[in-house]
Amino acid sequence: MNTGALIEQSLARILRSVSGDGGPPRLAAAMQHAVFPGGARFRPRLCLAVAQACDAAESPAAQVAACAIELLHCASLAHDDLPCFDDAGTRRGLPSVHRAYGEPLAVLAGDALIVLAFQAVTLEQRIPAELRLQLLALLGAASGMPHGIAAGQAWECEADVALAAYQRAKTGALFAAATAAGALVGGEDPVRWRIVGEYIGEAYQVADDIGDVAALPMNLGKPSGRDAALGRPNAVGRLGMSAAQRRLRELIDASVESVPDCPGAEELRQRILAATQQLFASRLARPAA
Repeated sequence: MNTGALIEQSLARILRSVSGDGGPPRLAAAMQHAVFPGGARFRPRLCLAVAQACDAAESPAAQVAACAIELLHCASLAHDDLPCFDDAGTRRGLPSVHRAYGEPLAVLAGDALIVLAFQAVTLEQRIPAELRLQLLALLGAASGMPHGIAAGQAWECEADVALAAYQRAKTGALFAAATAAGALVGGEDPVRWRIVGEYIGEAYQVADDIGDVAALPMNLGKPSGRDAALGRPNAVGRLGMSAAQRRLRELIDASVESVPDCPGAEELRQRILAATQQLFASRLARPAA
């Protein structure tokens, strides 16, 4: 089974585990809408790619950790699209969760997906107890304060926002968790691998900032121009288009160069380079007018 199919099947299985037994059916449907159909699934793919490079691709822990990180990401999107934040009407080319199911269920769907991410790891009995605790701690740090995705969203509520801190928390946290988790299940030092995810996460956010200014909404899967409309930090706004594009290329190179030595290091470097270039192509295709 290829990686994409494995991720989709694993996510579907985890969602099914909480969709029956008399729970609210519209909440279950809203959770499904938040997760499927997915985007690039870049974070779980990255987690599994690192695990593979560390000779742990078949580990149940790697698969569950990858899915847990994606559930956290999907939850953050459901919340990010709410009227109190970005007020985005579309996500991944479809109505955002609050447009499809209403604001109360969008809030609850995001909350439930966050909890489900931790449930998935907790209930997977094939993960050794010590490793399970380490993964739960890693997910917790990536989710909350002071540098997790909740903190990243909260920076938008501050009058004075440091762009680097904002990007590190809102976007970089889950990418860093992906590389750290993949290394952890492979018996490698997760601290040495975090920097890889941090570089990729910052690159992803810079690319997203470029896309918000220059790309077509159909290429983004969500409305463009929201950062300027809402007064949000944006690399293009702070640096200019040319400097933002230059920074993006620097970050891609840094992410590849920072991959620690491991059995599959060279293959992983090539995969990161190919995936980032492909993912960011649409955002770099249209220069600012």
